[in-house]
Amino acid sequence: MRHCFIALLLLLLPSLTIAQEKDTPAAKNHNLEVGKNLDIFNNAFRNLDMFYVDTLNPEQTITSAIKGMMRSLDPYTEYYPENETKNLQQMITGKYAGIGSIIKYHSGRKRVVIDEPYAGMPAAEAGLKKGDIILSIDDSTMTDKNTSYVSSHLRGDAGTSFILKVLRPAAGQSSKAKNVKGQELKFKITRRNIKLPELPYYGILENNGEKIGYINLNQFTEGCSRSVRNALIELKQKGATALVFDLRGNGGGSEMEAVDIVSLWVNKGQLVVENRGKVSQASRSYRTRLEPVDTLMPMIVLVNGETASASEITAGALQDLDRAIIVGTRTYGKGLVQVPMELPYNTNVKITTSKYYIPSGRCIQAINYKRDGQGAYKERIADSLTHVFHTRAGREVRDGGGISPDVEVKADSLPNIVYYLSIGGLDSTEVMFDYIVDYIASHPSIGDDPTAFHLTDQDYAEFRQRVIDSGFTYDPMSRKQFDELVKTAKMEGYYDEAKEAFDALSEKLKHDVASDLDKHRSTIMQMLELDIISAYHFQAGSLRAGLAYDRQLKEAMRLLNSPKEYQGLLQPAKKN
Repeated sequence: MRHCFIALLLLLLPSLTIAQEKDTPAAKNHNLEVGKNLDIFNNAFRNLDMFYVDTLNPEQTITSAIKGMMRSLDPYTEYYPENETKNLQQMITGKYAGIGSIIKYHSGRKRVVIDEPYAGMPAAEAGLKKGDIILSIDDSTMTDKNTSYVSSHLRGDAGTSFILKVLRPAAGQSSKAKNVKGQELKFKITRRNIKLPELPYYGILENNGEKIGYINLNQFTEGCSRSVRNALIELKQKGATALVFDLRGNGGGSEMEAVDIVSLWVNKGQLVVENRGKVSQASRSYRTRLEPVDTLMPMIVLVNGETASASEITAGALQDLDRAIIVGTRTYGKGLVQVPMELPYNTNVKITTSKYYIPSGRCIQAINYKRDGQGAYKERIADSLTHVFHTRAGREVRDGGGISPDVEVKADSLPNIVYYLSIGGLDSTEVMFDYIVDYIASHPSIGDDPTAFHLTDQDYAEFRQRVIDSGFTYDPMSRKQFDELVKTAKMEGYYDEAKEAFDALSEKLKHDVASDLDKHRSTIMQMLELDIISAYHFQAGSLRAGLAYDRQLKEAMRLLNSPKEYQGLLQPAKKN
């Protein structure tokens, strides 16, 4: 749950060359304006370079100018100087060369630590564990560096080796201990090409005697459609008669991978998405080009507010073609397409060249990015301004604002105390993280089945006491909103006559960590268990165990076990 908050990947197409617009009077005038302003920019920089009191760094100055120009457009149009080109490639491919581990900054100890090694990657194979404090990489000290700096040194060319020195803390130390005691360890690690797992978990879920396949896809990187195809075939071979396709938290990626994934469930030659841009080269239609694996299997797609871009093409196309029922909450609403283009001297730019439209003809872009004389601003499309479109069977769907689910099911919200326990309290007390590290140190194994692992009442009692003893504090939202209400009441002159009621409410809202730990015990236990499981069974084990608490998945399973209700959702609403 802590890592759900993944970075948004952007919808990307293969590079293309944009031809010039037709030689119309408007185009001639536009080209004149372009030439004039480029001349102004040229001369401005030349004069700065010649007369500015200090010597300019041309690369820094021009890069800042280009990035400033990009910021006046939309957030997806970006410039990549030579030293950032690898970031663009990683976004497109999902690959980088490194050790394969999440690292984090431990705010209590002011050090970068290992958070979660990936299964089968150099960090895990070397024996690095959650909580290991990174001391040095080769001869470079890392104890006073931030996460970005340490990450850049852990990465490098595949095949290169380095010595990583870490401190494995002894159990039972304060989260804010400056002089951490423990065992210093050295590891020789060879960097490898790391591809983040696009399918963290897939498998068979038993539901009232029925075998339901489950596939979790977390990014649309190169080759992911092949992985989904193989997983689907394997699940069918194991007897799956229905499918849940989980796109929650998936920020998107490659448009062509989305088209090929839709191909798994609909006939060849079906329109999936159409791009419409200013010039003809940016406009193109994409149809399914592969033979399907299964066109009849009942199917539900899970989505949420972090389902974006290529994920929305997939979910939206399956909805428009009446091939699947969408369950969850409204998606992000990114209907823009970017094209990466090479520039001189190994620099790159990624440009928004078109909007995309799914089979019903709708564009689900939620925000208009506009420009005026004062710069750029954004304007969210109001629901009242959206338009009605129809699926192939005649069901009503709307444009603007993302994909609205056929069945809305909100996920459980996290209590504020759980959020602060996961990131560290207001005073940087990372008591949850350190409890998990200590638990791992004292338990060599938790068994082979991650779904069978549970903390005991005694375990939770120990954790609860550690939180209280640590002096952990957090910012309860109810108290924050109460303080705002008091300010407003005083400003409007109501406070004095209602002071007694305000005082009584203030007393009830007093910050009581012990009480909150009891009130939210089950949710906190789930968080602890899933983080502990990930240390032994990696991301797949944690995800698999977390499905037991998933209310959106439970609704999907219920619908798949109710054929009449499932089919009814795919039929147009009857008009009176």
